Amino acid sequence: MADKENEAKKKPRPLKLELPPDLDAVYANLVGVSYTPGEFVLDFGRTLPGQRNLKVLSRLLMSPVGAKMFYRALGTRLARYEASFGEIKMPGGGHPSLADELFRGVQPPEPPSEE
Repeated sequence: MADKENEAKKKPRPLKLELPPDLDAVYANLVGVSYTPGEFVLDFGRTLPGQRNLKVLSRLLMSPVGAKMFYRALGTRLARYEASFGEIKMPGGGHPSLADELFRGVQPPEPPSEE
C-alpha cells in the first residue's frame, strides 16, 4: 500500500493552463530568434507582401531548457497535425521561396547616376 502511495506522489501531475479573460491573441506570420548563453529571445511579428517594415508584436524570453522543451513539443504537435491533415508544404522545390512570396514586387533601388 505504501509503495502505491509513493508511486502516486512521484508521478507528475499535468499543469492546468489558465487563460485570463482579457488575454489578446496575436497573429504572427514570422518570428525572429536570437539567443545568449542564458536565454532565447523570440520576436513575433507580422508583415504583408511589399511592406518594408516589420512590426514586432510580442517578445518571448525562454531559458535554453525551456526553448528545447518548446522545440520538442512543437515538433510533436506538427507531426500530429500532419498525420491528421497531410504534409505542410514548404516553399521551394519549384515553388517561389518564402522571401519571394513576401517581397514580390519589391525592387532594389537604382544605382546613383554618375554625373
